[in-house]
Amino acid sequence: MNSSIMKKLLRNSAVEWKTVADIFTLKNGYTPSKAKEEYWEDGNIPWFRMEDIRENGKILNHAFQQINQCAIKGGKLFPANSIIIATSATIGEHALITVPYLSNQRFTNLSLNVQYQETFDIKFLFYYCFLLSDWCKKNITKSSFASVDMKGFKEFPIPIPPLHVQTEIVRILDTFTALTAELTAELTAELTARQKQYNYYRDKLLTFKEDEVEWKTLGEVAHYSNTRISFAKLNEKNYVGVDNLLQNRAGKTDSNHVPKEGNFTEYLTDDILIGNIRPYLKKIWQADYSGGTNGDVLVIRLKNNLLIHKYLYHVLADDNFFEYNMQHAKGAKMPRGNKEAILKYRLPIPPLKEQARIVQILDKLDALTNSITEGLPREIALRQKQYEYYRNLLLDFPKVQE
Repeated sequence: MNSSIMKKLLRNSAVEWKTVADIFTLKNGYTPSKAKEEYWEDGNIPWFRMEDIRENGKILNHAFQQINQCAIKGGKLFPANSIIIATSATIGEHALITVPYLSNQRFTNLSLNVQYQETFDIKFLFYYCFLLSDWCKKNITKSSFASVDMKGFKEFPIPIPPLHVQTEIVRILDTFTALTAELTAELTAELTARQKQYNYYRDKLLTFKEDEVEWKTLGEVAHYSNTRISFAKLNEKNYVGVDNLLQNRAGKTDSNHVPKEGNFTEYLTDDILIGNIRPYLKKIWQADYSGGTNGDVLVIRLKNNLLIHKYLYHVLADDNFFEYNMQHAKGAKMPRGNKEAILKYRLPIPPLKEQARIVQILDKLDALTNSITEGLPREIALRQKQYEYYRNLLLDFPKVQE
């Protein structure tokens, strides 16, 4: 049933319904031949891909890639003020394009039929396509690759409220969108600022002059785990693969995969686990229980009492270590840390009392930063849900039978 908000907007005005196929001309996008260089040289025709939506949002007038006029099939562009919606691959993503354009084949292009161009505010249809997007995600046909049920897509119903109602809905949703974007930007900036603050203090506390403290290589104070553990002792919680180590020092989550046979590298409480594939992802976790892992994860274990375990964790969680690791990594597409080079990484060894002081400060900063890191994304998600709730209320039109 439609909301009281909708009743106030409509004031008993009738709402007609038509299908997507009634209102729009539907055409598939395409990719001009890459073999013909002239198609891609000196281009001035925007050619939209999913990257454009991800990077620049849902209302677009410029594409990252431009094609030449000679690449246009039949010499015709999709008209300005059309809507693109992904009906394969990243299904449901959509955008309003405000200039004449082309798109790739992942998109179905919706252009208003002539008889409806005075009937609709295109921005209203853009907002209503969020509901079409949700429908697409729930109506996927399974074949060699996922795609939308296009028969149902064409039959998807769209309301035709009075134009002044459309305009008012657009005004309200534009305001909501701007406020949500502003709040998200502020929260994201706060998160970034706190992370920078933490990084600043960590770097300051872990930076020593050459003659200020003793220095040793990682291999002089620690070694890689040389013990094994049976698959029978592993479960979702204590089995750690590179996939369930979290990026940017965020620890780990439970594993979706647990081995069914074999023996694995054992880690013990206080060992430090580092994802050894794509070191730039900064995957690191200090174990607070024992378990097992595979060859894609390094298990570093102290071999003497020169260091406090948590101090070593903070040193290895520092950007300097990950930058060093990337400099010595092997492989281009999927870089892997060089285990021999890692053991040659030089560490400052201040007195144990100073290590304890550093750990105490960094643990407090870590806890504060993690609290913000967890809290702000939740706040952003909550605001987005509120926005979507009110957007759906404003688009909840009475069906004929109602």
